[in-house]
Amino acid sequence: MPKVGIVMGSDSDLKVMSKAAKQLESFGIDYEMTIISAHREPDVFFEWARAAEGKGIKVIIAGAGMAAHLPGMCAALFPMPVIGVPLSGKNLDGMDALYSIVQMPPGIPVATVAIDGGMNAAILAAKILAVSEPELLEKLKGYTAEMKAAVQSKAAKLDEIGYEAYLAQA
Repeated sequence: MPKVGIVMGSDSDLKVMSKAAKQLESFGIDYEMTIISAHREPDVFFEWARAAEGKGIKVIIAGAGMAAHLPGMCAALFPMPVIGVPLSGKNLDGMDALYSIVQMPPGIPVATVAIDGGMNAAILAAKILAVSEPELLEKLKGYTAEMKAAVQSKAAKLDEIGYEAYLAQA
């Protein structure tokens, strides 16, 4: 049963939203992913958002560009957390989507990550789920430890060979 729903308005969003899917997979979190245009097929969108809770979805990750209505409409219909991923576009490099998602009216919150932040959206979804899932919490702690070790390894290498040699290897 999926715990996270990933929805986007266009297949052009898949490059960013697939990062969310890959991150969820790394934590062993079940998800479903779909493409629904809130503007071009509102009836399909309404049906999907209203049915999400009954399918076991606990968090929705919604990616949207430009006017970015998809995350806010998910939050209006779905009673649990929604994470918005503003997607970069041709006109305003995603700033339009960022402002649309983050500026929700009172009572309809959407957690918002960085522009094209699909990976962070999945990590945030995992953290939300980990509140009631101790095994997932341990996986997140392990992930954090791996990131720390990677940074420490890079710092040790820099100390060992110096910045010029380090840059030459990059």
